[in-house]
Amino acid sequence: MNGIEQLRRWRLTGAWLGAWIFTAMIAGAAVPTPVLFEWERGFGLRIPGEPEADMFFWIYEWNMFDAMQPGQNTHGTYKLERRINPAASESEVTSASLQLKMRAVADGAELELRVTNRTDATWPEVAGILPCWNPGQQTGSHPSVPLPLNRNFSDPWRSRTFFVSSGGLTPLTSRALHFNVAYRAAAERRSDGGRFAFSQKWPTSGDDAVAGLLVRESEDGRWVTGVAWADFLSVQGHNPWSCLHACARIGALKPDESRTVRGRLYLFRGTKEDCLARFEKDFRR
Repeated sequence: MNGIEQLRRWRLTGAWLGAWIFTAMIAGAAVPTPVLFEWERGFGLRIPGEPEADMFFWIYEWNMFDAMQPGQNTHGTYKLERRINPAASESEVTSASLQLKMRAVADGAELELRVTNRTDATWPEVAGILPCWNPGQQTGSHPSVPLPLNRNFSDPWRSRTFFVSSGGLTPLTSRALHFNVAYRAAAERRSDGGRFAFSQKWPTSGDDAVAGLLVRESEDGRWVTGVAWADFLSVQGHNPWSCLHACARIGALKPDESRTVRGRLYLFRGTKEDCLARFEKDFRR
């Protein structure tokens, strides 16, 4: 073997070895599967060893359009029975009319929401349940101007939060509510000339949503989070809890009827485009 041939083989061997080492390093740096933990209003989702990625799920904060009780926008409650398994991989919230199951997966958590109409009235097709996906709040901070527990996901300048419009990922720059384009007309029929009971706090945007996904990138640029439902009424955010509100559509329901809606929480290293791609894979197969 001449010197040139030997050098070529050394280079090939070195390139192969370098690629192998790089692959091994990437595999060793894989992000652990998130775990669930108890939180004062529901459950938190945490990447072990990565506190700057903590997010919190409050089920449920609001009702929409006569769900649970009469009214266009009524208060929900977090004071429901909650359980979490010893492995911190599955949790459940239960009441006579609502059951939420959560299961931690590699990039977040899978959700299953089952709602039963325990009232005497039929709920309309635009009835919805609004959970709150948020970065938490510091204990003792003023309720009108609360401080986020995890600033990394708070987005105070409203520059890193997005919904899905007909034009794709679109900045969510205000507290305006974006209806599902498929149910905009049904919702409008319940308004007073375009005004709703919630219009003062959540003005209705003319830019409708075409998917039940809200996405937020972290301040440090390392993480992305999102909340999504297979069937949704609206998306909205930037309330005092620095939250993301994707409303699960649970109507129409007659008394004693039930409906189950599949949902998703996303929490992983990536971008808003990565989150949209995973949503597409999970819900639009």
